[in-house]
Amino acid sequence: MSNLDIIFRSYVVPMILMSSTPIMVYWLTFININKENTIDGDLFGIKTAIDNWIENFFGSNKSIELISYFGVFQLIIMSLFKGGGKYYGPITINGNIPVYKDNGLICYIVSLFTFIVSSFCFNLFSPTIIYNNFSDILASLNVLSVGFCTFLYLKGRFFPSNNDSGTSGNLIFDFYWGTELHPNILGINVKQFTNCRIGMMSWALIIISFSFKQHELYGISDSMIVSVILQLIYISKFFMWECGYFNSIDIMYDRAGYYICWGCLVWVPGFYTLTTLYLVHNPINLGYYYSLMLLITGTSFIMMNYFADLQRQLVRKTNGKCLVFGKHPLLIEAEYTTEKGDIHKSLLLYSGFWGLSRHFHYIPELIGSLCWALPSLYNSPIPYLYVIYLTILLVDRAERDDIKCQNKYGKYWTEYRKQVPYKIIPYIY
Repeated sequence: MSNLDIIFRSYVVPMILMSSTPIMVYWLTFININKENTIDGDLFGIKTAIDNWIENFFGSNKSIELISYFGVFQLIIMSLFKGGGKYYGPITINGNIPVYKDNGLICYIVSLFTFIVSSFCFNLFSPTIIYNNFSDILASLNVLSVGFCTFLYLKGRFFPSNNDSGTSGNLIFDFYWGTELHPNILGINVKQFTNCRIGMMSWALIIISFSFKQHELYGISDSMIVSVILQLIYISKFFMWECGYFNSIDIMYDRAGYYICWGCLVWVPGFYTLTTLYLVHNPINLGYYYSLMLLITGTSFIMMNYFADLQRQLVRKTNGKCLVFGKHPLLIEAEYTTEKGDIHKSLLLYSGFWGLSRHFHYIPELIGSLCWALPSLYNSPIPYLYVIYLTILLVDRAERDDIKCQNKYGKYWTEYRKQVPYKIIPYIY
């Protein structure tokens, strides 16, 4: 890698992303919520959004209260429910084995149940409460998350949980990328809490609240129903598969810094929900036929994504003693060496979905996300921003994963690439 590449990746990209993403997510949210209050002469509402953010930089007492209740509730149920017990993640290059709680699905069900029951049975709050305070919630989340990332940076430098930590000597990159791979605080796995219990869990509750807001204002549209159902199926799939997520590049290689933690605490709630937020003030009636077709298609591809991940999990769990598409799996028994010099083995599957391309599961994930954006039709690019972003993210992730796996497995990965030559799209890419 040239010096120019290092400067670009270590300084320029982190600075651009850390300075632009907070403004971008607030602006996109603001213009959707305040669609009917557009200021004449304000290009795309940018100036109005920034002025509003400056005036409400810390959010409100209500937004901080809601975030606190949600965060504490997630901590309680994450600690309380045993679920499937402990789950041990892949060993790190320094020989550490991260530990997670296998209780994602029960926590997800309890969270949705509590929100609905508290709202409709006990009238503790309106189901539209998240929408009604959403701009302030994002403002508060942004400040709190930057503070949390600062804490994680300092913790990794001075009080690391293990030796999977360190600095590059570049303050900008270290804050952006993080200084610890698997930080733990009082027995809580930080990445599981931020990525799963805050990011993914809040996504579900937010879109439910948005749908009730549309119902309150205009009556519920079939486009909203289709989009929300598909997203909830996807999120439900995630929590069914949560332990598999701990084997992904996000958890195995990306450190707990701005990129991951701010991203899951602010970007996921603010950006991933844009399609549903757009639909609140844009109720579109698709009709029974198109609604059903999108539901069937979207559900099929989301489940295809799930079963692709499940294939690889099954092979690892059974040490290859299982069937893939009715046949014994084709495997490469790879070896890799930790920093301590210990030799470990891993199975590389190259049959079933994983014989089509090295990241075939990204294709149904992208098509599924497109299916919950399509009910918005084509009057605005906003509902499709997540699909565009996800495409860029997954292509970049596939590239990074290839590099890391080549460095980790060496000749075994070279052989695997011969068996499965395509990264994502079979016969194309």
